[in-house]
Amino acid sequence: MSRSCLTTRPHLSGCAETKRTLARQLTLTSRAFYNDKLALFLKLICQVAGFEKALPMNTGSEAVETAIKVARKWGYLKKNIPENMGEIIVCYNNFHGRTVTIISFSTEDQYRFGFGPYTPGFRAIPFGDTRALEEAITPNTIGFLVEPIQGEGGVIVPPGGYLKEIREVTSRHNILLMLDEIQTGLGRTGEMFAFQHESIVPDILILGKALGGGVYPVSAVLADKEIMDVFNPGDHGSTFGGNPLAAAVGIASIEVLLEENLPQKAKELGNYFLEELKKLDSPYVKEVRGKGLLIGVEIKPEFGTARPFCEKLMPLGILCKETHEQTIRFAPPLIITKKELDWALEKIKTVLGEM
Repeated sequence: MSRSCLTTRPHLSGCAETKRTLARQLTLTSRAFYNDKLALFLKLICQVAGFEKALPMNTGSEAVETAIKVARKWGYLKKNIPENMGEIIVCYNNFHGRTVTIISFSTEDQYRFGFGPYTPGFRAIPFGDTRALEEAITPNTIGFLVEPIQGEGGVIVPPGGYLKEIREVTSRHNILLMLDEIQTGLGRTGEMFAFQHESIVPDILILGKALGGGVYPVSAVLADKEIMDVFNPGDHGSTFGGNPLAAAVGIASIEVLLEENLPQKAKELGNYFLEELKKLDSPYVKEVRGKGLLIGVEIKPEFGTARPFCEKLMPLGILCKETHEQTIRFAPPLIITKKELDWALEKIKTVLGEM
């Protein structure tokens, strides 16, 4: 999102005027009616991502649920899998949200405890293991739902070539490659989408988080007509999904990413940030890994968890959070400057040196 306001359009003078203009306009209608924002948003996001259709939702979890629904119906209608027998392959250590269906295929005990019975139809395999994917596929397999980088799982980056390999396997077996880019998409990893690092295209793309520019929940599922058209009117819906305000925010978010070339900036500054962190001479650090401006610093277990380090950084002006107990996750805004990164690096060096 722009550093100043919700829109980049030049005829609006300043953030205050923009807010007043948006507030005077109708912010919510049923999607049974046309408005002058939604079609523009759908066209822009499809053009940027390279898909024929997009279905807007609100939160990331809703988008994942939507992707599961469209994939399952595609499996029954297009692949002729027996009804209610379809399976979707996922990965250990995944994080796709917190609804009952999504936690049903989580491998994190805390996310599941007390919330059963669980939704069936999922099979988990190790992340980054193409052979495990091949071996898990059955005649009833619908698709493979996977994050290009496991963000919540500890910023786990798969081996080079992994995305190309799973694209080849899923295509050969006629199953859907479903990429959850809620964390990695929209410039975060140094490309507009993480799948572009290996020049592939998924069958279903799931977006959220940055699509709302930090001010409004906006998510979307994208696919081509052959997949998305399994939905008929009334099969799926959302009261707020794709409302005019959300569409306007989504347009502004994408325009800022393009106009300020933020994916390229994330690549350059991310590489710099990653290399500087790797130079840290800290006895506490086991590994530094990441891509673009999504970086994890893993703390050695013998020194406890990453949380105390995050708590020490907070009063110094750096907000970060531990993930999977041992990893400090750094995901600074894409508009950050090198000067600000250097300032942050000094604080990080101080904390990782003094603890």
